[in-house]
Amino acid sequence: MNALLVIDVQNGIVNCGDYKEELFLIEQVIKDFKESNRPVIFIRHIDDTEESPLNRSSIGSEIHPSIKGYSDYIIEKHTPSAFFQTELTKTLGKLGVDHLFIIGFETEFCCMFTAIAAYDRGYKVTFIKDATGTTNNAESYGMQGLDIKQFVGTVLRWSSVIEVVDYAEYAEKYK
Repeated sequence: MNALLVIDVQNGIVNCGDYKEELFLIEQVIKDFKESNRPVIFIRHIDDTEESPLNRSSIGSEIHPSIKGYSDYIIEKHTPSAFFQTELTKTLGKLGVDHLFIIGFETEFCCMFTAIAAYDRGYKVTFIKDATGTTNNAESYGMQGLDIKQFVGTVLRWSSVIEVVDYAEYAEKYK
């Protein structure tokens, strides 16, 4: 069975920039999964430091209102990997999931770490790169011209173990 992981689409991240395109694609993938009765699992990053925009008691830690009503499950995490010390493995086991689709935020951290961790746990993984976003950019890393989504997509594709697609390829193959 297929399941969708929607990673860290939270106010404290989404409100940091203009992510209209990413949010549109994220919602399209979610709707595809909902229409075919496949599980949609939201991953919510919680940071315990008081000044963090993802602090549990802040509005920043809440799921962004554009997608809030779509979740079948919400799993909280404290690290980039949605698997590390969470209920995700148990939830996926109960559902009989063997193929995970990954979308959401912090492409080069939470999305990539979760994709790799999923593969390491025996799941088939499809990473929909243009349905991810990041608050970082080339300037953040001091790497002029860096396209983070393209870079992460290339690295994961070269691994030969994680399928990387853009939304159009996903829609053609899996819709």
